[in-house]
Amino acid sequence: MKRLKYILLTAILPLTLIMSCSESIMDEINKNINDPSDMVSSLIISDVMTGTAFSVAGGDFNFYASIYMEHNAGIWGQFYNADIRSSEPTSATTYNNSWVSVYANLYSLKIIIEKCSEGGSEDGNYHTLGIAQILAAYNLAVLTDMMGDVPWTEALQPGVIFTPVLDSQQDIYEDIFQFLDDAIANFDKATIFPSLGAQDFIFGGDTDMWKKFAYGLKARYTMRLSLRDPSYAEVISLADQSFSSAEEQAQFNYNGTTSKSPFYCLFQDRDYYAASQSLHDKLTERNDPRDDVFFTQHPDAEGDLLFAPNGTANQVQGTYSISAISTVTAPSYLLSYHELEFLKAEAYARLNNLALADTALRKAVIAAFEKVNIGLTASEAKEYFNTYVRPRFTSDPLSEVMNQKYIAFYEEEAMETYNDYRRLKAMGDNVIQLSNPANATKFPLRYSYGNSDITTNMNVRDAYGDGTYVYSENVWWAGGTR
Repeated sequence: MKRLKYILLTAILPLTLIMSCSESIMDEINKNINDPSDMVSSLIISDVMTGTAFSVAGGDFNFYASIYMEHNAGIWGQFYNADIRSSEPTSATTYNNSWVSVYANLYSLKIIIEKCSEGGSEDGNYHTLGIAQILAAYNLAVLTDMMGDVPWTEALQPGVIFTPVLDSQQDIYEDIFQFLDDAIANFDKATIFPSLGAQDFIFGGDTDMWKKFAYGLKARYTMRLSLRDPSYAEVISLADQSFSSAEEQAQFNYNGTTSKSPFYCLFQDRDYYAASQSLHDKLTERNDPRDDVFFTQHPDAEGDLLFAPNGTANQVQGTYSISAISTVTAPSYLLSYHELEFLKAEAYARLNNLALADTALRKAVIAAFEKVNIGLTASEAKEYFNTYVRPRFTSDPLSEVMNQKYIAFYEEEAMETYNDYRRLKAMGDNVIQLSNPANATKFPLRYSYGNSDITTNMNVRDAYGDGTYVYSENVWWAGGTR
């Protein structure tokens, strides 16, 4: 009998001890230390910088822009469909990866902004706050530039608002400029928090460069709104407060081993695009030495270079030539120095100050020739400019400025070329000629919404419809209503 009591006691005692454990202790036991629920802003922001560069500046948005703008030609799979306008431009799945990436970045940036703002756990961390605000402006601008009206003020509230409404692009642009103005103000404040240092993959914690980046983005977005509010003197003033050389520009570098450039990865993984006949023609027409630099033979092909006719190429791999600048270490540009000079050149040309437009254009062309994966020299650029560019500029200043910008933005900056083209067309400046015959009826005026929200948010689903609106409705800054 005593032995039975002992057995029952030893069985009941552990159960009693387990039941007596407090809920807080059990919560601590159940925590996964490899998946923390909170993180300091300096660690979150490094991940956002990487995602912004690789998946937003260099991801699907940019890949498809390079097809629509004929920097490349689609010759296989989804890119071939995009080139012939078969299904990709209207599909809800085409841009979904980038759609999700942008919102993930914006959600992380919202957390950082809340942490570093008044009442947050890092209240007074003004410089990290300013960087987060600039990255928020950049991501938000890419999202609305590509899609038009999108969920914003009610978005980024998981578990609170499940079907956020769409905000107008006009209102979103006000928030973009507010982010940038707030960032500039925050960089002028003293802080006791340490610099991001090596956690800052773009400027190494140099807030002076971030401040210049903010002014440069303001110049870009002010020019973007030219149809709605032409402010060319302001574009020049803002650009003058930004980067003064290519050494300062906002670019994300890849080391070629643990990190590789987006277009390089795309070719290695899929081999979906080829050298564009349209771009090649523009280069040869101008006797542009970059024609010998931009393209190379496909590794599986033999003989002379073979360019893919835009919109009418055969769906075949290993035949057409390919980009030669899709190197493993080619950087992603968030804002280049040559873009700033092109912005100034356009603004001066529109103000009929042709002498200063000529100077800015020359600086832009030289910087574009000297890009790390182009490798031409300043002297080569000057000779080209004096011999071939200046005569065309003299004949039609705006046209040559925008065509030189189009060429300079080959591949890594295709998304900005896509924005320029839509803006120029809306303003009646049809100066960049594309050759894809499908453009007569099916040029994508915008990107379709991401499938992740079309299937879960009735507001996005209603705005998407059957997707054909991408061929008929301009975004707001290009004269549309949404």
